[in-house]
Amino acid sequence: MKRFYILICFLLSIFNSFSQQITCSTKDRQVFEDKIIEIEGLLESDFGTTIVAIGKTFKGIPYVAKTLEIGEVESLVVNLQGLDCTTYVENVLAFSMLLKNNTSDFDAFTKILETIRYKDGQLDGYGSRLHYFTDWIRNNEQKGLLEDITAKIGGVSLEKDINFMGTHRELYPFLKSDENFEKIIATEKELAKETFCFLPREEIEANEHLIQTGDIIALATSINGLDVTHTGIATREKDGRIHLLHASTSSMQVEVTKKPLADYLLQINKNIGILVARPLK
Repeated sequence: MKRFYILICFLLSIFNSFSQQITCSTKDRQVFEDKIIEIEGLLESDFGTTIVAIGKTFKGIPYVAKTLEIGEVESLVVNLQGLDCTTYVENVLAFSMLLKNNTSDFDAFTKILETIRYKDGQLDGYGSRLHYFTDWIRNNEQKGLLEDITAKIGGVSLEKDINFMGTHRELYPFLKSDENFEKIIATEKELAKETFCFLPREEIEANEHLIQTGDIIALATSINGLDVTHTGIATREKDGRIHLLHASTSSMQVEVTKKPLADYLLQINKNIGILVARPLK
């Protein structure tokens, strides 16, 4: 009887995940539960401080690329054992919002993650994912989750064709589908109507006093067709300087940069500056 009960619970769990289009392993679910315990007591009156405190609990977690490219149909992937730069930011923000909302419910967490990751907060296939980070910032600003403050801290406008996915279809397995490809092309056409601001990297040090702990930092690039190549979280460290808390592709783990952000960027090939978005309380 006990085995039958366990089997029923297991099947219900699978059905629930399928109905909500969620991909989450048993191990990741346990990591979620452990993380809830770990972040208890980290809520601060300053939301940015909360974000960094939670973000630092992920230090040492491996960098893993393409963690969302699973299966043949887009699902809400919950992977807390390996993170790329974007999923790191998304998960830290989701846990921070969960703590702020005084809840530890897994379903609430997945709903927040879906809200952050997808256009207008709704998973509707591969094309609904916010693939380009300028689109990620803009759409999450429209949801009231953050504010793009780049222009306020000295950013300058840049007109650029953002079409890397459409012109490099072969690099993205999901784009074998004509339906997915057409949705990405439609997104790129919308992005073509927009300009975005970036703070030139030679201006960062002079303006870093305007950047706060917990701000989301995106690295703008000169690569054709791309807006951003990397992202992380600003943290003001003991030296008084802004550093980057991120899932690093050099150390292959979550870490805080040893050098201040302005100096760190000098070693990033083709970096032209940053975008800064501030999560809202």
